[in-house]
Amino acid sequence: MVTIVQKDEPVLRKKAQPVADVEFGTPALKKIIEDMTEALEKEEDGVAIAAPQIGVSKRIFVVSHRAFETEGKDSAPMHNIVCINPEIISKSRDRKLVPEGCLSVRWLYGNTRRASRAKIKAFSVDGKGEIITGNGLLAQIFQHEIDHLDGILFIDHAKDIHDLPPETTGGLHA
Repeated sequence: MVTIVQKDEPVLRKKAQPVADVEFGTPALKKIIEDMTEALEKEEDGVAIAAPQIGVSKRIFVVSHRAFETEGKDSAPMHNIVCINPEIISKSRDRKLVPEGCLSVRWLYGNTRRASRAKIKAFSVDGKGEIITGNGLLAQIFQHEIDHLDGILFIDHAKDIHDLPPETTGGLHA
């Protein structure tokens, strides 16, 4: 059973290693992504997860189909999106203070300043390069997850951090 590591685990503070070209399409890479997906799906309020959150120092994150459902998009994918070796290639100048939580910093919440639009370059499981543009929640997820891959937790820059136990929360977490 895969567990999500919490904020005191050293792996969350390390810069994650890139996935090497020879790793694409391998059973080992597929297993990491399966484990990430399993851990994410167990969390009803989870919208994304980065590999370090399951103790694997690799530059991978998975965005849950739930992230698109919350945005109310009719053309939303009904599957998760896997991003390998993601890089932010552009962000909007306008920044908004948005509420944020994290599956590895349970049950703390705070407000963090994020660009309202972000464009990333990433690879799919089979090694195909993609450019993905996110607005609103998706842009926030991209920034939050890439922070994870760089050893940064949202509590490092959030304001008004407070504790909200599970019975009082209704938010989403990455």
